Amino acid sequence: MVKISIDIGGTFTDVVAETATGLSSVKVLTTPDAPDRGALDGVGRLLSDLGKSHGDISAVIHGTTLATNALIERRGAKTAFITTAGFRDVLDMRYEKRFEQYDLDIEMPTSLVDRPLRLGLRERILADGSVLQAPQDTEIDALAAKIKNEDVEAVAIGFLHSYRNPAHEEYVADRLQQTFGDTITICQSADVACEIREYERFSTVCANAYVRPLMSQYLGALKSELNGLGFDGSFLMMLSGGGLTTLEQAMRFPIRLVESGPAGGVALAAHVAREVGSTKTLSLDIGGTTAKICFIRDGNPQTTRRFEVARAWRDVKGSGLPVRVPTVELVEIGAGGGSIAAVDTLGRLKVGPRSAGSDPGPAAYGRGGKDATITDAHLTVGNIAAEGFAGGMISLTPANAPDAIAHHVQAPMGIGDVDTAAAGIIELADETMANAARVHGIELGHDIASFDLLVTGGGGALHAARIAEKLGIRRIIVPQNAGVGSAVGFLRSPVAFESAISVMELLHDVDAAELSQRVVDQLAYVRSIVGTAVPADDVVTTVKVELRYKGQGLEVVLEHPADDSFRIDVDQLEAEFIERYNVLVGFTLKNIPVELVSVSLTAREKRALDTHPFTPQRSEAAETTRMVFDLAAQRRISYQIVKRATLGADVLSGPAVVVEDQTTTLVRPGWSVRASSEGHLILDRSEA
Repeated sequence: MVKISIDIGGTFTDVVAETATGLSSVKVLTTPDAPDRGALDGVGRLLSDLGKSHGDISAVIHGTTLATNALIERRGAKTAFITTAGFRDVLDMRYEKRFEQYDLDIEMPTSLVDRPLRLGLRERILADGSVLQAPQDTEIDALAAKIKNEDVEAVAIGFLHSYRNPAHEEYVADRLQQTFGDTITICQSADVACEIREYERFSTVCANAYVRPLMSQYLGALKSELNGLGFDGSFLMMLSGGGLTTLEQAMRFPIRLVESGPAGGVALAAHVAREVGSTKTLSLDIGGTTAKICFIRDGNPQTTRRFEVARAWRDVKGSGLPVRVPTVELVEIGAGGGSIAAVDTLGRLKVGPRSAGSDPGPAAYGRGGKDATITDAHLTVGNIAAEGFAGGMISLTPANAPDAIAHHVQAPMGIGDVDTAAAGIIELADETMANAARVHGIELGHDIASFDLLVTGGGGALHAARIAEKLGIRRIIVPQNAGVGSAVGFLRSPVAFESAISVMELLHDVDAAELSQRVVDQLAYVRSIVGTAVPADDVVTTVKVELRYKGQGLEVVLEHPADDSFRIDVDQLEAEFIERYNVLVGFTLKNIPVELVSVSLTAREKRALDTHPFTPQRSEAAETTRMVFDLAAQRRISYQIVKRATLGADVLSGPAVVVEDQTTTLVRPGWSVRASSEGHLILDRSEA
């Protein structure tokens, strides 16, 4: 049987097949107008290469940027929002502050729901969960009539304090369901993000409702097409938090898929970090459109429950739509193979964030693209070759690359030769990515030079050495199948689901017995979801408790394994919090009470670290070289060309180009490369 993973990105669609003999992959161009077409094409080609049919597929695991793109491009469903009377403008008031205090030209994100479709309903649940005013059927029916007249496709429901008592949301949803049946989508904030802070909760439920019709139709159609071709296995989706979920849950909560593709790359990075014994790892995934950065400690990625999508103003934090979903802690920047290089009005070189995408793509693709891109620059300086690009799936027109760079960069900047202009594009892209990692590391308090750099994506291994030099990193890890790393990461990810309970009480005021029972009930809920895809004996559960000193914004997370016997012990939690706070900050506070913010529950499939020994192939071909332009030397340098499959434990000193179907590893002067026992490339920087 065959397991298939599909990662649909902005430029490429990667398809990976796992069989008893190992992994096979194919990379095809994404078809933006119909993403499933490119995916099915890739699956068909891969199965043909393996001599298999769709009936031989035991499982399909899928990650996609479709939900994210729909939010960015505002291509979702016409959505109405029902909220407590007097609070419909929370979506515009946001945090009641500007994300840039002194910039007079900032653009605030446009709400997903037009103001006339934000509908107030007289009801009120108090902060303690008690009912002050119940909703009336006549008012609900009047809102239903307005929704029908406006041809609304989705309804989001978010009431004040529904995180403590969701009864009113459930009642209104049931009443609307009786009226509309399955003709419209109805989402409740207590289902999607059952946490305090109404703006973030309202924003999340509106985003979920906005993309749910589109995602449900797309996912349902993709599965139906696969079934029509003979597929009869399980269909799982990658979540932003690094776990897998069932198709049904993904269609119910599509907002949890917003970072599903990048999360796959992080999942592979975490798996490989454990394999090679890297305890401090900086994951860098460079695709065709963006670069993604994540820090990993002891094989565990940084995660968060707060995320922002569709930033409206120069990618500045605070200018996007907040969503409260579990996600890996990523920094994403517009620097990928298709990122466009141009000269701005001040005569400065800029690279990204605009991308040529897959249609028309970089100039070298020969599909009508005229802009100079990072891929064109790599081709011009000799880092990559036109032959065998993307495993031979994409035929390049190499002469287009230097022509585009000469027209858009060399001539406007008055640079003497096209090689220097192309190398300048790559150098600026490297600095952009290195600086993003540098800033993110400072925000998290990390000494980046003490980390290993683990790269995935089609461009990761091309940029790794120069970025490492800029960051002071001395060790680089290039996993097997790094070029399709996110899709491989899907195959290494466990089925998982996470939920949360908001508390926001002083720790010693918490009713420990009542909260413990709520935790146990919620554990049963998340376990039941994961249990639909894996045997119950293979499910483990954990509890994360979020604590802080009252009045502070620094929240400390404590994690514990949990089962049905789990009980809240406030004294133990307080002692653990104080110890952990002291480690993080260097001191503790006296006479300030500790506050319990929230409790999150996770059910996860148990996964053993499955490693396979690697045996290098014998190299029988004559040694070949390639002349690669070096910006520092201002001339071309001879690089040895080596097939990745032939590398073993013996150390090979650079300069060298390590080639494989889906990516190229650039071993710069001063670096050496070898293969680990699992087949991952390890690059070390010399002490000189």
